[in-house]
Amino acid sequence: MRRILTACCLSCLVTAQVQGQDGIQRARLDPAKVRVPPFHFQPEYTFDAPSNPQRWALQPKALNVSFASTDQAYFRSEVPDLPQQSQMWEATGWKGERLNAELVVWSPDTVNQIRVAVSDLVNANGATLASRNAQVYLVRYVVSNYPYGANEVSCGATDSNPPYLMPDRLEPFQRFDLPAHSVRPIWLSLDIPAGTSPGVYRGTVDVSSEKGRATLRVAITVQDQTLPPPGDWKFRLDLWQNPWVVAWYYHVEPWSEEHKALLRRHLKLYADAGGKYITTYAVHSPWSDNSYMIEGAMIEWTKGADGTWKFDYNIFDQYVELATAVGVTKAITIYTPLPWGNRFRYLDERSGNYVSETWAPDSATFASVWRVFLDDLKAHLEQRGWFDRTYLGINENEMPLTLAAIRVIRAHSPKWKITYAGNWHTELDSLLDDYSPIITSEPSQQELRARSARGSTTTYYVCCTPQKPNTFVFSPPIEGRYIGWYAAAYGYDGFLRWAYDAWPADPVRDARHALWPAGDEFLVYPGAGSSVRFEKLREGIVDYEKIKILKARASGRQLRDLDALLRTFVGDPDYSKRNYDQSRITEAVHKGLRMLEALSDRLGR
Repeated sequence: MRRILTACCLSCLVTAQVQGQDGIQRARLDPAKVRVPPFHFQPEYTFDAPSNPQRWALQPKALNVSFASTDQAYFRSEVPDLPQQSQMWEATGWKGERLNAELVVWSPDTVNQIRVAVSDLVNANGATLASRNAQVYLVRYVVSNYPYGANEVSCGATDSNPPYLMPDRLEPFQRFDLPAHSVRPIWLSLDIPAGTSPGVYRGTVDVSSEKGRATLRVAITVQDQTLPPPGDWKFRLDLWQNPWVVAWYYHVEPWSEEHKALLRRHLKLYADAGGKYITTYAVHSPWSDNSYMIEGAMIEWTKGADGTWKFDYNIFDQYVELATAVGVTKAITIYTPLPWGNRFRYLDERSGNYVSETWAPDSATFASVWRVFLDDLKAHLEQRGWFDRTYLGINENEMPLTLAAIRVIRAHSPKWKITYAGNWHTELDSLLDDYSPIITSEPSQQELRARSARGSTTTYYVCCTPQKPNTFVFSPPIEGRYIGWYAAAYGYDGFLRWAYDAWPADPVRDARHALWPAGDEFLVYPGAGSSVRFEKLREGIVDYEKIKILKARASGRQLRDLDALLRTFVGDPDYSKRNYDQSRITEAVHKGLRMLEALSDRLGR
């Protein structure tokens, strides 16, 4: 997975040091308001100018408003390409589902005090889908190091690339001002409560300003199907977390009450998207120190003056308890027996200093120390009732070292579960309980079925390769939704990504990283702030759940038609093409959505 030599071609970055950016002004937490998401963000960058003054001159004065597709991006200085402006949002969903829409507002004039109000939605029988189930967000622009839909992306230094503004960060608002010759996308999310009666619910979205108003119509069809709550979704979503970055960003003491209050909101966003894995760290800085805030050890290793080992699980326990409490309950991954460069840090009791040593997995020292650690860790996990959902996590590494580490683990106890992220290697298949290959080096569908038959799980991942499909801030949003469809079509159990929150120095304005494509290292923002990318990924996960549910209930022609559609997602993978056809996956996903809608109706009668 992330920073992997063979899978992500990052061998040139082994010694990269990008930790800490002093002098950056970041939002601070007000402890008195710790339960409120802190949205005291700096303004966006404003280096863009109207891209086509002649086209702006042709736009109607004052406020222009239209619904628009959530599958593509709308740029701040470009007149939106909406040949048929829509004043109507029609959508269909299950009980328990979240539906998303996007409004775009633009004007050649400055328009102030823009507000958005969603009415209650009412069906023909008088049942109500209350407005409190709708949330509206400004789509904020962040700086990218690649243009929209870039086909050529580098897994290396990117700071020499020109900047581009991309719409991604979602921010709640009450009102906003629109500068002249500019565009503002507005994201609208509607959660359909599980107890909602089926039917068509109608209402309005009112957009008002000092220079006029627009009233748009909404018609939501609620089908007689129910989506389970996210904690019960089958899709195995594994987004690697770094809780230290949250403390670093807000300048609070790690593991203080202020830090944990922030983490609860932060992890709840992950749990509500179906997050299944809790990311924990047995070793300090396992990934070559190339995050802005490195991942610290959650288990403190101390070597006594007499040479014996002690292990402190205080931080590990706090994090697992906190993540479990908000709904991340299926798996705990502990990284890693194979840190970058085989570097292990411990506290030397005799000197009081931290010491780093290199223990290769095929060395006697590694085997000796890890036997002691695994004895202690296994006893602790069993005492806490966590052993059965714990995996020891291994990243792509040289095959002899990977096999050596696995031998030490299996020799200690065959009951240990092992998860691995990296290229597909047939020699590892039978050794791994959970495997996440990169999409460009994956098993056959027959091999996936064999893993499933013996009770093993398999997800897939993308990193800075392939360029498409991906979840960069410059990726067309439809690609996030496509990820769930590809998982369902190919036979995967879910999706893995580094990372959930490995923020660069100033993420609310600038998504660029010195080493990675913008957005490669995070999907959500400070303040438990979602993104267009994260919401589209969530949509694809919901589609995956619907596919699983409907396939279990369908039969005959219905099932054959659905299987035939899914095969089109894997017959000619887009990521193998240099001149990538964006419309292909958009059409495939929308054809699939129409089929799911029709099948849901037929099976619900």
